[in-house]
Amino acid sequence: MQMTWRWYGINNDDITLDHIRQIPGVTGIVWSLHDKVAGEVWEEERIKETMDHIRSKGFNGDVVESVNIHDDIKLGNENRDKYIDIYIDTIRKLAKEGVKVICYNFMPVFDWTRTDLYKELEDGSNALFYEKALVEGINPKEIADRILEGAGDKTMPGWEPERLNKLEELFEKYKDIDEDKLFENLKYFLERIIPVCEEVDVKMAIHPDDPPWPIFGLPRVIRSRDHIKKFLGLVDSPYNGLTLCTGSLGPGQASEIPSIVREFGDRIHFAHIRNVRVYENGDFIEVSHRAQDGNVDVVEVVKAYHEMDFKGYVRPDHGRHLWGEEKTCRPGYGLYDRALGIMYMWGIWDTLEKERAAK
Repeated sequence: MQMTWRWYGINNDDITLDHIRQIPGVTGIVWSLHDKVAGEVWEEERIKETMDHIRSKGFNGDVVESVNIHDDIKLGNENRDKYIDIYIDTIRKLAKEGVKVICYNFMPVFDWTRTDLYKELEDGSNALFYEKALVEGINPKEIADRILEGAGDKTMPGWEPERLNKLEELFEKYKDIDEDKLFENLKYFLERIIPVCEEVDVKMAIHPDDPPWPIFGLPRVIRSRDHIKKFLGLVDSPYNGLTLCTGSLGPGQASEIPSIVREFGDRIHFAHIRNVRVYENGDFIEVSHRAQDGNVDVVEVVKAYHEMDFKGYVRPDHGRHLWGEEKTCRPGYGLYDRALGIMYMWGIWDTLEKERAAK
């Protein structure tokens, strides 16, 4: 596996590439142009500037997360081809600079959703928390306000104020979009872009819905084994693949994740590994990567990747905020717990490597 780290860019991340260089085994930086809203043109100069900076510190920039999908594509309206053309232009520009994988999602209106960005755990750390009953009874704008307030001056992918200022308008547009229609619009998008991806050797890796169930009456289509299987069949190409996120699938089917990895392994181009503790009432909170701290058996997940000799990209996903770093870090993206998570994953992997060599 190739260990990577999600980084938000110069002057947009308190964690620098020099910090990341000190974490053993990290070879790649997962990046994006985070000031770009969905549907906006990515300039070649900006892409090259970012890639040059990443390479100057000894990393590759093979993975971009995310190139967000414009709502007109998800809605399947008359403007979608214009925005798909812009997306294709971005794919070609990224390929020119050596990008190999693009992570994206197809969630309507909201990206990942939480009700508290700093819920305290028993040990005094804090983490992202989801209260299921609150989401079922609250106005969507209140959730958006909570996220934006918690983020402070940090950019939050999927929670761009420009979009959220039009929340009522967006919900009105999506009122007739059900799961079947969203799948249909996703297929149209894939049928346009995947031939280009095959041509320029860039793999698309869709991220599961987070949480893995419909919210606010909006459909979610990448949320279970069956949904993943259906998705991969929309365009049956190795370039149409997955970002397999254990934290997104965890609240719905944590115990199945190792078998999902084994079943779809040849279509997993990017792996997000994190842990969640799921409560009986459906609430969940993000915890350390250690298997016994949550419901996701990270040991078995890493073992599944090792069995298939996974050579794709992996990164530690959301971590807890430790030692007061929530005062400065982006919610879910502190330095310490993600670095601990990397060392936990390497410990599992190295042990499996030694066991294999001894046989």
